[in-house]
Amino acid sequence: MESVSEVEAAAEKLAAEAGLDEDDRFHVTMALREAAVNAVLHGNEYDPAKRIAVSFENTGAALVFTVADQGKGLEPDTLPDPLAPENLLRGTGRGIFLIRSFMDEVHFRQLHPGTELTLVKHLAQAGEKA
Repeated sequence: MESVSEVEAAAEKLAAEAGLDEDDRFHVTMALREAAVNAVLHGNEYDPAKRIAVSFENTGAALVFTVADQGKGLEPDTLPDPLAPENLLRGTGRGIFLIRSFMDEVHFRQLHPGTELTLVKHLAQAGEKA
């Protein structure tokens, strides 16, 4: 789990360097934390022999993050809706819900084994208001 803190700190640093305001930095950091926790706990099932791979990129137009695990894979469409009345007290699906809420784009790719999650936060162009 120490890798989750490292991912979180690196995401915060990249978001700050990109000039994101405090709220957007918080959103990016929380989304990356959720993605890393999901990769470690759900993807890799907390198996110390399995690793997560994380990459960070500032393209100038967006911050692009990828988080990959070595697990069995995830079918995101099968996750329960955490806002449905029958799921309000259940703990599943909330992390992906938060990630989708905080980021501008979220993409899933099956790696066989594992899942790769790509998170994108668009940056305001010079002269644009966010």
